[in-house]
Amino acid sequence: MSDPTRPISTDPALSPPGHDMAEGERRALEMVEAAETGGRRLGGWQAGLVTTLAVAWCLFQMYAAWDGTLVPTTLRAIHLAFAFALAFLVFPFRKTPGRPQTGVPWGDWLLGLAAAGSAVYFVVEYTNIAGNGGMRADVPADLLAGSALVVLLLVTAWRTLGIAMPLISLGFILFAFMGAKGLIPAIQTPFHGGYTWPQLMGQLATNTEGIFGTALGVSAQIVFLFVLFGAVFDKLGAGDWFMRVAQGVLGGFRGGAAKASILSSGLNGIISGSAVSNVVTGGNITIGTMIRTGYSREKAGAIEVASSSNGQLMPPVMGAAAFIMAQNLNIEYRSLILAAAIPAFLCYAALLAVAHIEALKLGLRGLPRSELPPVRKTLLSGWYYLLPLGYLIGVLTANPEANPERIALNTILLMVAMMFVQEAVFASRDGRGLGRGLLDGGKKLMHAFEGGARSMIGIAVATAAAGIIVGIVTITGLGFGLADVVEGVAGLFTNEFVKILAVLVMGQLIALILGMGLPTTANYILMSALIVPIIARIAGLDTGNPAQMLPVHMFVFYFGIMADSTPPVALAAFAAAAISGGDPIKTGVQAFQYELRTALLAYMMFFNPQLLLIANDRLGGLPWTEAIPMVVFAFIGLVAFSAATLRFLHRRTNLLQTLLLLVASFILIIPTQLLVNLAALGLIALVYFWQKAGARSEPPAPLSAAA
Repeated sequence: MSDPTRPISTDPALSPPGHDMAEGERRALEMVEAAETGGRRLGGWQAGLVTTLAVAWCLFQMYAAWDGTLVPTTLRAIHLAFAFALAFLVFPFRKTPGRPQTGVPWGDWLLGLAAAGSAVYFVVEYTNIAGNGGMRADVPADLLAGSALVVLLLVTAWRTLGIAMPLISLGFILFAFMGAKGLIPAIQTPFHGGYTWPQLMGQLATNTEGIFGTALGVSAQIVFLFVLFGAVFDKLGAGDWFMRVAQGVLGGFRGGAAKASILSSGLNGIISGSAVSNVVTGGNITIGTMIRTGYSREKAGAIEVASSSNGQLMPPVMGAAAFIMAQNLNIEYRSLILAAAIPAFLCYAALLAVAHIEALKLGLRGLPRSELPPVRKTLLSGWYYLLPLGYLIGVLTANPEANPERIALNTILLMVAMMFVQEAVFASRDGRGLGRGLLDGGKKLMHAFEGGARSMIGIAVATAAAGIIVGIVTITGLGFGLADVVEGVAGLFTNEFVKILAVLVMGQLIALILGMGLPTTANYILMSALIVPIIARIAGLDTGNPAQMLPVHMFVFYFGIMADSTPPVALAAFAAAAISGGDPIKTGVQAFQYELRTALLAYMMFFNPQLLLIANDRLGGLPWTEAIPMVVFAFIGLVAFSAATLRFLHRRTNLLQTLLLLVASFILIIPTQLLVNLAALGLIALVYFWQKAGARSEPPAPLSAAA
């Protein structure tokens, strides 16, 4: 996640002529603050209180991981209490970028205390409530605290996530409460006759299938540490180093500015789970460079949006959804990140091909080598940033017995030591003295802790609010009712393949629509509870076999990622447009076009589980000798599909050439015999040489002035 205190570059050499990049970057940063880390600008003792709470939250989470013996419900309740307290301090009721509030109203003090108190109540009374088997009928405080917890959670979700999540949650609550009274007759289940308010509060507040359920548990136990890892790693300087390396390596190639943007976003995606933050922290340099080299403002912003959105697909963090997915599938976290690695690589490799195609269309060349960071010098200047990253990924993937939260904690402690050593060395070089360097290291660490805690507010609230939906689905059997509706639609088709395809398309549309108003994590939780079982049921999958279920979970997850760049609600596109000065809707539409390859990849994973290293109904069962040609075929299919959707390969494609590329890409979705795959390659080769032959009779495309 991005640190809101991270400085924004305003290098005029990287700004397009006639455009004030600093102003655009300021507005984009305000969007991030308003949407993800709170829009209030506090000073004095109030700012000190926020910092104190944020640091205390980080230290508590680190202690919990170190100790490892806290009762899960206690950990989850304290985790949520910290999120409540910070949410009402830093998130105003009305979030207006450019017009931040500078103080905390008295009403927010009361709401924050009440919300945090309702969570703490279940810490104090947990033993008594658990001993009773649930909410105590003879203790009115249980019902009062449970009701306050649910109501204030919805209010907090409204502030931190927007109106969509609380409205959806409220709809589920009304359905559970009204039951057979006829709120939603079309999906009413015969065994659901409605629940009383105490019964409902008992399910949501005192049951581990409700608010304090698995999703919040994963947030408290694992996600926080990985988000904190990202915040400290970024404040250490790794994010800026990644960007310089990407510019040095790829900037000189055709369309190098866009390719450097894609590579840097992919590297930042390793440590960041936020598309919007990735846009702002990377796009402040890359978008301006792309515009200066010939990309339109909308195309430059769209490339940054697409690459930043896909950052959530990059192991080991993958936003926060990866941890919840591993829990849902009951598999080792290392197995999930290994399975997700090839699709993530394919996604970014195909996006690099998209950038190359756009550069061909515009007749662009690379950036002059004199304007790029020297690769060798840049690598040597920050090689030590790879130590914590190498330790984290290496231990997670190499050791089946590795505990993810303990590994993340060890990595954070390593980076804390590196922070002080680095600042001490820098201070000694520039004459500030050792003491000043250590003091600066402490300040940076505090900023990193505050940035990590602020980034976690929305995740904690989203996972808790999603627990309301999961809890109600569990007790009402709503999922079976939805399955009946979807099966009714699928029943219109007789062919089994078409039936499955229809269900996938419905799931895709639901994920995209929900994703317009929900963060990725909440979107995935909701889809995994409602849609994944339906797809599995109609496809005839064994829900107890993670090798069969992982492609379905990845399918809905990928479309949840795409929602970040889906107009009209695409905050990442609005942030990129604020930097580029382009039209936000056009930027979003262009980004969605670039993201179509992600949609194809989601279908590829479903119909070709080998992309997830699945073979013989087990994870990791695919030999590398089989994986490599399969990856090559998939990449070629993605490139052909991208060329078809962009209507350009070597030059602009006509209708027949576009259709041939689409046919070839669709053939390569599903693994078939080698001869069929070779036939698909033959179609692509036919289009390519057809265009090459036609190009010889035409003058070359003019080079841009910038090139």
